[in-house]
Amino acid sequence: MSKLDKRSARKRRHKRIRNKITGTPSKPRLAVKRSLKNMHVQLIDDLREITLVSASSLEPAIKDEVAYGGNKEAAKLVGELVAERALEEGIEEVVFDRAGYKYHGRVKALADAARENGLKF
Repeated sequence: MSKLDKRSARKRRHKRIRNKITGTPSKPRLAVKRSLKNMHVQLIDDLREITLVSASSLEPAIKDEVAYGGNKEAAKLVGELVAERALEEGIEEVVFDRAGYKYHGRVKALADAARENGLKF
């Protein structure tokens, strides 16, 4: 499978997933963005179309701890950080949006870390 086919297949999966889930103020969508070098995550209220909480491996708190932001260790730290910020905002439950990525590796590490730190999926 070529890189272009993989990318378009992921986009098709993401469309299919997004048709089934939406974020609300009480249960926002935890949207994951994975790149080769970094991980980004946002809690999104789709009804008001706003981002409630966000975290990234580019933030100084995480960048100082890990040498490379695109590995499972960085993903785990991002998951811990987003869970901490969500709980500060009073958000305990979320809907997980893996954005068409396989639930494996960095995406799984991020989700597990968020769960361990108090978020309910």
